[in-house]
Amino acid sequence: MSRIGKKPVTLPSGVSASVSGQTIEVKGPKGARTFSATDDVTLAVEENIVKVEPRGTSKRARQQWGMARTMIENCVVGVTTGFKKELEINGVGYRAQMQGNTLKLNLGYSHDVDFTAPDGVTITAPKQTEIIVEGIDQQLVGQVAANIRKWRAPEPYKGKGIKYKDEFIFRKEGKKK
Repeated sequence: MSRIGKKPVTLPSGVSASVSGQTIEVKGPKGARTFSATDDVTLAVEENIVKVEPRGTSKRARQQWGMARTMIENCVVGVTTGFKKELEINGVGYRAQMQGNTLKLNLGYSHDVDFTAPDGVTITAPKQTEIIVEGIDQQLVGQVAANIRKWRAPEPYKGKGIKYKDEFIFRKEGKKK
């Protein structure tokens, strides 16, 4: 039995969910999200609760049970509060600034790096050394933050680069004589 799958997803006030076949659509104050579940689970909406049940006892059905419930909960959280990733830039001369929908990054290359924000994601740079990525899709927010970080991943000697705000960079000691 899936401990995660057994828990029903409660819908807060202002959020509605509708099921059509294997697709659930969740609407809230920040927008709407859809999730298509596999045929291994059944979805049911009762008042302000979404229930997910497996359609058998196979291993795949039990796996999809917990995963589908978690994906539906992520849709509910996304349309109510949204998701946010914070990045920090460390290094002399490294900085970021927003110009319209484009993030301009100075990362020590001979040219500036221009990163255009995809639809559904909002990028802000409140300080020159701070980037905030926000949106209602957890996967898209995380992927955009990872793509920005990939331009200059933090190195272990001085810690220069783009890192997540809560990330710990394991530091190495330099070469000795």
